[in-house]
Amino acid sequence: MRSLLYIIAVVLVIGWLLGAFVYSAGGLIHILLVIAIIVVLLNVIRGGR
Repeated sequence: MRSLLYIIAVVLVIGWLLGAFVYSAGGLIHILLVIAIIVVLLNVIRGGR
């Protein structure tokens, strides 16, 4: 499950980076970045227990 969260986070960050250069998705790209950061933080918090 942990690797799945990392894969999702990486895909979201890549989507954000692509969108930052294309400017086609607008605010959606920033939402994807926030979701990716939340996923990584949750994974770090859960792994720290």
